[in-house]
Amino acid sequence: MTRVVTCLLINNEGKLLILKRSKMVKTYKSLWGGIAGYIEENEKPYETALKEIRQEVGIEKKNVNLVKEIEPIGFSDIDDGWKYDWLLHPFLFEVKGTYKLRINWEHSEYKWIDPCEIESFDTVPYFKDIVSEVLL
Repeated sequence: MTRVVTCLLINNEGKLLILKRSKMVKTYKSLWGGIAGYIEENEKPYETALKEIRQEVGIEKKNVNLVKEIEPIGFSDIDDGWKYDWLLHPFLFEVKGTYKLRINWEHSEYKWIDPCEIESFDTVPYFKDIVSEVLL
């Protein structure tokens, strides 16, 4: 199974950051989700989560608090004709302060939403379930 992280970020107003995946990424193009990334060999999921937050939106470790680490979710899926076996490590972080995000090439846009609005977005697999479990 391919090990990945997904990070939910909430701000001090309780809004959830969602990002639309760009057309340049390998999987789930144009779907909404959190910050995500592959866990490198010999890397701990928490370390990957912090690295991906910095790389994808420009927020440093000192500016987030870990709120919750959720049990990993294993699943298989087909995207663009390819079968994937994933082991997803979800995290919930709270962002300290207010930041102008700098998204990288992996995303085309972002929004801060009320978590209950997630149902109206076309998301990557299990993202709505994770949001519901930890925020609703």
